[in-house]
Amino acid sequence: MEPLFLAAIFGCNAGLFRDALHEVYIPRIQRGNASFAANILGARGALLSVLIHFFEHGRWGSPVDVGVEGQELTVEDQLFILMQARLYLTATRGLASPEARICCERAESLCRSLDHRSFLYSALKGQWFYSLMTANLTATLQIAKRLYSLAQEHNDPALMVGAYECLASTLYFSGDFDAAHESAALGVQIWRSGRVQSQVEELMAPGVACLCFKALSEWHLGEAASYQVTIAEAVSVAKQLHDMHALVLVLYWSTYLACLEGDFAKVGRLASDLMETSMRLTFATWLPHARVLRGWARSVSGSIAEGLSSIEDGIVEYRAAGAILALPFFQILKAEALHLAGRTSEALAALEKGETVVERSEARIWCTELYRLRGVFLAAIGADEAQIEASFREAIRIANGQKSISLAKRAEASYLEYRRQKGKR
Repeated sequence: MEPLFLAAIFGCNAGLFRDALHEVYIPRIQRGNASFAANILGARGALLSVLIHFFEHGRWGSPVDVGVEGQELTVEDQLFILMQARLYLTATRGLASPEARICCERAESLCRSLDHRSFLYSALKGQWFYSLMTANLTATLQIAKRLYSLAQEHNDPALMVGAYECLASTLYFSGDFDAAHESAALGVQIWRSGRVQSQVEELMAPGVACLCFKALSEWHLGEAASYQVTIAEAVSVAKQLHDMHALVLVLYWSTYLACLEGDFAKVGRLASDLMETSMRLTFATWLPHARVLRGWARSVSGSIAEGLSSIEDGIVEYRAAGAILALPFFQILKAEALHLAGRTSEALAALEKGETVVERSEARIWCTELYRLRGVFLAAIGADEAQIEASFREAIRIANGQKSISLAKRAEASYLEYRRQKGKR
C-alpha cells in the first residue's frame, strides 16, 4: 500500500486533488465501498496521513477548494473526504475527538447545498458520538431525534437502525431502561428483517450496537436469561460481518456486564483481551475502559495497589481524551478499590466526584450505585445513622424509578445487611 499512499500524497502536493481521490484513493486504496485499507488492512492511521493532504494547511474540517484547473474537489468530493476523516479520526483518537466533530459540523453545512441523506446522516452521527461523550444527554437526545426524523423522512431501514442505536444508547445512559429496551428492540427487529441495504459507512454495525443495548437493558429489567442470549447474538453478528469495531464494542459490553455481575475473574480476563485488541487495532476509545476494568478486577482479587494504579491511569487517559460520560462509573470502581484498601474517606470523595459529573452529563445510569456505595462506606466509618439510611433509601428509590430490578435488589440487599449488622451491635 505504501506506493499508493505516496501516489495520493504526491498528487495532492501537485494540486491534482481529483486524480488523487478518484484515480488512487477510492479505487485502489479503499477499493470502492470495500474500505479495503481501513477494514481489511486496519491502516486507519496511515489513511489519516493521506487524507490530511486533502485539507488546507493540515486543518481538519477545511477541505481544499482550489487546485490545478479541472482538479478542484467538488462539493460531493469534499463531503466524502470529510466523512472519511471523521471515521478514522474517531477510530484512532476516540469518540470524543474534537477533530472529528469539526469535520462533521463542516459536512453538515455542505449538505445543505446537496440532497444527500447518507452524508447528512454520517455528519449527524458523528456529532451525536461527540455529544454523547462530552456534553449532556439532553443535547445528545436532540441529535438522536434529528437522526430519527431523517430516517423516517426517507423511509430508509439502514438509517432507521442507526437512529434507534442512538436513541437506545442515549436513553440507556439516562437511566430510562424501559425506553432504551424498546428502541433497541425496534432496531434489532429492522436489522433482522434483512431490509437493511446500507450505503453509509458506519464506525460499527448499528445492528450490533442495538443488540448490545437490548442486552444491557434486559440485565437491568431482571431478564437474566434473555440478556445472555442477546449478547451472544451480538458476538455472532459482529463475527459474521467481520466488523472489528463491532467485535470490540461487544467485548467491552461483555466486560461491563461481567462487572455488573461481580465476576471479577471474568472481568480481568475480558479486560485484558479488550486492552490487547484495542492496542493492536489502534482503537483509542476502549483503552481507558480496559485499564479501569482490569484495575478493578485486580483490586477485588487482592492486588489492591496495582489495581488502583491501573484505575487511576485509565481515568487520566479518559479525561485527556476529553470524554466525561463514563467518569461516574470509573469513580465507582475506584471508590470500591479505595474502600478495600482501608481508605474509605477517599472512597467517599471519589463518589462525590462521580456525582458532580452526573450533574453535568445527566448520565443517571450510575446514580443507584453511587448512593448504595455511599451508604456502605458511611456505615463502615460509623457515620450518622440518618445519613446512612437516607443513602440506602435513595438508592432503592432511584432503582425502582428506573425499573432496574437488578440494581434495586442489590441496593435492598446492602440495606438489609446494614440493618442486620446494626441489630447485632
